[in-house]
Amino acid sequence: MSLLALKAMEIFRRRRRRRRRDHQLSCCSISSSTSSSSYFPLNMSSSLSLLLLLLLFVSCDALNHTSSRKVSTLKLARIQKHLDKINKLPVRSIQSLDGDIIDCVHKHKQPALDHPLLKNHKIQRVAPEKPKFKDGRHPRNYTDTIKNAWQTWHHSGHCPKGTVPIRRSSVDDVLRAKSLYHYGKKQHRPQPLARSIDAPDVVSGNGHEHAIAYTGESQEVYGARATINVWDPSIEVVNEFSLSQIWILSGSFDGSDLNSIEAGWQVSPELYGDSRPRLFTYWTSDAYEATGCYNLLCSGFVQTNNKIAIGAAISPVSSLSGSQYDISILIWKDPKVGNWWMSFGDNTLVGYWPAELFTHLTDHASMVEWGGEVVNMKPNGAHTSTQMGSGHFADAGFAQASYFRNLELVDADNSLSSAQSISTLAENTNCYNIISSSNQDWGTFFYFGGPGNNPKCP
Repeated sequence: MSLLALKAMEIFRRRRRRRRRDHQLSCCSISSSTSSSSYFPLNMSSSLSLLLLLLLFVSCDALNHTSSRKVSTLKLARIQKHLDKINKLPVRSIQSLDGDIIDCVHKHKQPALDHPLLKNHKIQRVAPEKPKFKDGRHPRNYTDTIKNAWQTWHHSGHCPKGTVPIRRSSVDDVLRAKSLYHYGKKQHRPQPLARSIDAPDVVSGNGHEHAIAYTGESQEVYGARATINVWDPSIEVVNEFSLSQIWILSGSFDGSDLNSIEAGWQVSPELYGDSRPRLFTYWTSDAYEATGCYNLLCSGFVQTNNKIAIGAAISPVSSLSGSQYDISILIWKDPKVGNWWMSFGDNTLVGYWPAELFTHLTDHASMVEWGGEVVNMKPNGAHTSTQMGSGHFADAGFAQASYFRNLELVDADNSLSSAQSISTLAENTNCYNIISSSNQDWGTFFYFGGPGNNPKCP
């Protein structure tokens, strides 16, 4: 064999070892277990086949790492070490039509169990008792024009039983973040606005703007539910986002011990690299200082379901004057074990936040918030044109504005009831607003959203 062929063989072996380590699919869909004979005819000379294989790897690397060429070797090494930690070795990998790679990871190998507080944690095997509506009758909550949204990757495959689907993180995902430390985390928030009741995500001076409904202060709450309209709002600059979510909160809003569990959908080009609405979760036990993260980008949330990928795109989405698509999210505290569970849709258990992660939320929550949030970075010195919800104000109503319907709370008896006496807040109603109401079909609900920059919101 020629010297060149030997060199090609050595490079191939080195790359194969590296791919086994980081198990990232290349642009040419060559996995770590692929041999040269599966890509080239058996009658082709070994030297020629190895040379072609070498060229193939080089061309794939050029396509996959164009955005990271100017990054230092040391930084790339640190990023790769972090990715090796959170991208667990999959049983199966699925290439989604939207470009995501979904890894099917054995549930006992998922990132959650790397958390120091979960060192001896046993994954809860017995499903929690789901809250039931108090009088046994749930408000009617569907019309002919509303449909359930699902996830894009389901068109490409499924994860086998005993595994959990995890959206794979890439070098480019990390490079879009402010730093490796900040990847997957919310930026620390300054003090809340002074008002009669402090909603912790309603803050001044950092560009976050909201249109939210919230419960009274110091209630004992054991969970919350809502059905959330899904849209694809436009984002003006890459480090802005738009989301619709539920917050489950407890602790001090003006200190560093705030506990928060969050779930909903968001559009975040910085986090995901595109503008698709995606199912997301978040948690923190220290007011976003050091603990917690989005989705499964750190240890903490324990996933039990093999059909829902947190961080994956939701499809289809609502259209103006057309079909409306929504998702239902329920978060509640298991009255027997104490973990905080999340369900998606009607009855799909996704997983749970173990009680060990929290301080105040080990007992109950004291407040719930529902609504929208955007980041306004004031590009070019003007208010951002990043949209909230559908991009239309609440006054536009059904099939125009975004909505939350069937706002419900879980009490100490694990019973659901329609949320009563909610308050609403929007910092600047010329940019984004909210209008709440109630009826027999939707229980307590609200419309919200807005276009951001406009003649009244310069």
